[in-house]
Amino acid sequence: MALEATKEGKPPRPKMGFGRSQRLTATTDFFDTYAQGHSWRGRFMVLWLRQGPGASLRLGVVTSKKVGDAVRRNRARRRLREAWRLHRHQLHGEFDVVIVARYTIATARWTGILEDLAWLSRKAGIL
Repeated sequence: MALEATKEGKPPRPKMGFGRSQRLTATTDFFDTYAQGHSWRGRFMVLWLRQGPGASLRLGVVTSKKVGDAVRRNRARRRLREAWRLHRHQLHGEFDVVIVARYTIATARWTGILEDLAWLSRKAGIL
């Protein structure tokens, strides 16, 4: 966990950014994740874990047309990435994570999404 220096002698706080290096972008990484078959299902998402070379808690988000139109899919992706960004500093392990949004995420409350991600992370052993 990287810590960000603060002014005036305050304790360091974890870096909360979510840059491109922390995202899964290669199609082969997504297929490798699915092929390994480690998945956990929640109310609003399915969490998949990938072990292997280069794995470092990167995130990939998938939304299908079952979630809704383009506006709803983009909103779902933004919400999942933000939930991940807020919890990433609590996670540990050499894994990459793919989160697949379920259709119920379109009507989910923000607290429900955060709780679902935390619950799935605990079940997967990365929290």
